[in-house]
Amino acid sequence: MANDTQSILSFLQETKYQVLELLDKELVFDEEVDSWFLMSTPWPIISIIVVYLLFVLKIGPNFMKDREPYKLKNIMLCYNIFQTIYNAFILYWLFFTPGSLKYLWNHSCHPIDRNENQFLLHELNKGSWYFFLSKVVDLLDTIFFVLRKKQSQVTFLHVYHHSNMAVTCWAYLRFIKGEQATLPGVINSFIHTVMYFYYFLAALGPQMQPYLWWKKYLTRMQIIQFVIIMVWYVGLLTFNCEFPKVYMCYMAANVGLFLYLFSLFYSKTYAKKPKIVKTN
Repeated sequence: MANDTQSILSFLQETKYQVLELLDKELVFDEEVDSWFLMSTPWPIISIIVVYLLFVLKIGPNFMKDREPYKLKNIMLCYNIFQTIYNAFILYWLFFTPGSLKYLWNHSCHPIDRNENQFLLHELNKGSWYFFLSKVVDLLDTIFFVLRKKQSQVTFLHVYHHSNMAVTCWAYLRFIKGEQATLPGVINSFIHTVMYFYYFLAALGPQMQPYLWWKKYLTRMQIIQFVIIMVWYVGLLTFNCEFPKVYMCYMAANVGLFLYLFSLFYSKTYAKKPKIVKTN
């Protein structure tokens, strides 16, 4: 019995050592990046997510229970056009940062040491920081649903997607700071540029409905996005690229879950229902 206990303790200690050694190799710390707004500790983003969840799931619905929906047309127009421009700016940041595209093409699989390419990596990290901030701003989507009494749209997929993206983007920039998430970030920013432009048009009023026939294609674009990102991560694994293995395993599982949930949503929302034939 004593030998079994000793063996278990030895196994746990060895596992702990291996995990800590792995994390020590994969985690990246940078005084400048880690000092940026909301980045120094996890408590600000954790607090934001906790307040967000409490409001959209409990406080907000109770507050609106006996109230008329707020009319937020002008606010929604400003919000959606801001989001459209902001996500387009993130795309601009990548494409017009000198040397970024060439570097990502040549070194996404085998990155240059951070100390040898600090300026460019800081610029790419700024793009990641802007992207992270966009995910914090995205939380307002759900707040507006609640204030407009559209609680049916506050689904598990919606809430999980928004809260998970904010936390994941924070953790990536705080601890990874790699190049491997740049392509997924670019694709997501493009999708959000199109999506918020659609929302802007929809917020203009019912007269725009004839021009919004392409709504379902937004969900298709999101699904295609997750397929491309999954292929990207599988490619990094297949070609034995240098990247944080723990992060990649997490992202593969996370993207797989998003792909499943969005596909399920698309199937329920847009799939044609079989016609019921009436018989005497």
